[in-house]
Amino acid sequence: MTEGCESRWVEPGPARAPRISYRLNDAAALLAEPGTLAVFGFGHAASDPDDPRWLRVPLEALDAPAPLEAWQVDDAVQHGRDGALRWSAGGGWLFAAVELDEREHGGPAGAAREAYAQLRDFIRGRAEHRVLRIWNYQAAINAGHGDAERYKLFCDGRAEGCGDWFADGYPAATAIGHHGDPHLLQIYLLAGPHAGTAVENPRQVSAWRYPRQYGRTSPGFARAMTLPAGDALAISGTAAVVGHASAHEGDLAAQLQEILVNLEALLASAGMPAGFDTHAPLKAYVRHPADAPRVRELLQQRLPGVPVLLLQGDVCRSELLVELDGWRYA
Repeated sequence: MTEGCESRWVEPGPARAPRISYRLNDAAALLAEPGTLAVFGFGHAASDPDDPRWLRVPLEALDAPAPLEAWQVDDAVQHGRDGALRWSAGGGWLFAAVELDEREHGGPAGAAREAYAQLRDFIRGRAEHRVLRIWNYQAAINAGHGDAERYKLFCDGRAEGCGDWFADGYPAATAIGHHGDPHLLQIYLLAGPHAGTAVENPRQVSAWRYPRQYGRTSPGFARAMTLPAGDALAISGTAAVVGHASAHEGDLAAQLQEILVNLEALLASAGMPAGFDTHAPLKAYVRHPADAPRVRELLQQRLPGVPVLLLQGDVCRSELLVELDGWRYA
């Protein structure tokens, strides 16, 4: 007698984290590799392949030759465009990017509002609707005074464009000032079908709880995000902030040391072992290019063998000289 059985569909578990690496390859060769979700070039020296998976980030690299950043996944990748938005998807992961001219949207607040509304509407129609990590690059981020500072206006517009998008929790994020096209706002993200786990730093006030002195609208991001499979930590832009205050004004070495303490606190909060290794790519955003050799030297001393991409970028507070973000794999 044959025993009956019931066929059941089982939802697949979270996919393995994308592999993020810095490569000295040609962009076209990287895009041709199986499973390439996105490739990023930096500054004016970067080429511009006609592929939605390619993005030229308007931050000048402070090392030569400048590597490219590659995101790769374990499956075939589809890609396309939707108006100003470009996207690619595969292996349970989605890359999406928007670039807008602020002049066409009434300035930094209007451009941020429109960019986030476009991303929100696109993502909500996808299986990969859980946003885990976002990067924001804005020109002249510290220009303006008080509530009219450009970064604060960006925060206002971002909140309006998001609406209730992140009511269940913010993704990890970076916001850095670039020195490219003065009207360009560039935003890109990584999303998937499963939620990650937001990680906060016990040494810092959560960004969305900042006091009024930092603007009408608090920045909306988590300090880090453990990806759904628990195999990687996406680390937000991390500066020399203790509590909610900037530390060590004017002292580059002390700021960098404070950042490294904050990074270790994040690893501990995420339940990860201390330290970074050769598979943990980091970016260092350096306000003054003349500081790059010192930043490079200090990081080589403290993080030997760790791949670090040095970029010229302005931290969102004018008194901060350097910021780090990146990835830590379990």
